[in-house]
Amino acid sequence: MIAVPAGTQAETVDGSKVDLVEAGQRAVIAHGGRGGHGNKRFSTSVRQAPRFSEKGTSGEEGWIEVRLKLLADVGLVGLPNAGKSSLLGRLTRAEPKVGDYPFTTLSPVLGTIEGEDRQAVVADIPGLIEGAAEGAGLGHEFLAHVERCSMLVHLVDLAPAEGDPESSYEAVREELVAYGAGLEQLPEVVLLSKRDLLPTERVEEVVGEWRQRFGDRVKGVLAASAATGEGLEELRGLILSELPEDVPARPERREAGPAEFEVEHRVYRPVGEGGYSVEREDDGAFRILGRGVELLFERHDLKNEEALAYLEQRLKEIGVIAALKAAGFEAGNDVRVGEHELELHP
Repeated sequence: MIAVPAGTQAETVDGSKVDLVEAGQRAVIAHGGRGGHGNKRFSTSVRQAPRFSEKGTSGEEGWIEVRLKLLADVGLVGLPNAGKSSLLGRLTRAEPKVGDYPFTTLSPVLGTIEGEDRQAVVADIPGLIEGAAEGAGLGHEFLAHVERCSMLVHLVDLAPAEGDPESSYEAVREELVAYGAGLEQLPEVVLLSKRDLLPTERVEEVVGEWRQRFGDRVKGVLAASAATGEGLEELRGLILSELPEDVPARPERREAGPAEFEVEHRVYRPVGEGGYSVEREDDGAFRILGRGVELLFERHDLKNEEALAYLEQRLKEIGVIAALKAAGFEAGNDVRVGEHELELHP
């Protein structure tokens, strides 16, 4: 068993997908093979100390992709160096890495906003760049975390080093649309960051322009500064009030301990394993077809003379030897079962 954090998605070897979002949730990704028997299983009155045992059968194999999508209510998105990490550090008790250069944040960071009657888990999503939806700048990995969010806070730098706030906003929106998971339809708050870099009159003017531009399409437009703290209380209140009410409860962390419930296990065996058929191939060898017979050969070491003698006895008991002889088999002829080939001398 492999322990993974809540929020993990995986694809099984048969192509189906599982989503582990609750603490203690389990899923079977690949089935193991059947176990074999020890030599004691084959002891008889005349074979009291068998020198062979039964091997287990092969289990399912294949490449499995496991991805973690953080369980967060609110995602902070924006271009690199828009101020997301600084904002998260001021809004919550999180301690994200903060630097005056792009891509300071290389993996999402979580923090929690506490209100009087509810809380919100906020994720600092690493900066998105043009082409993020196609994987540029690890964009696919970053955008995957946004899929679980119920709300976005879109940070736009009021005084970017390059370009302008409007084009910065549109660049990120285009990547949300291109990703194709409906991210652009999430409730959105537009936050004009780093308001301390502009005069108050100019900030109020820009906020008014953006509110008029968006109308009711967004949940709100406001300006804030992580450096001075101005506007953060208004942002905190807006997030808690506008966060959708149907946000699912987040799993609580709990220590490993004894199971709190009993599980009844049932084992189902595939039907039709006892059937087999015999056919002669072009080179004169005989091929035995049938899953049950194939399992017999897979379980036993064909280089062990005692195991081989037991195998031949089992083939005789279930009627395979008789079927071979009816098809023209003679002692010493080659017999093939699956990938195995040997001479039988019953």
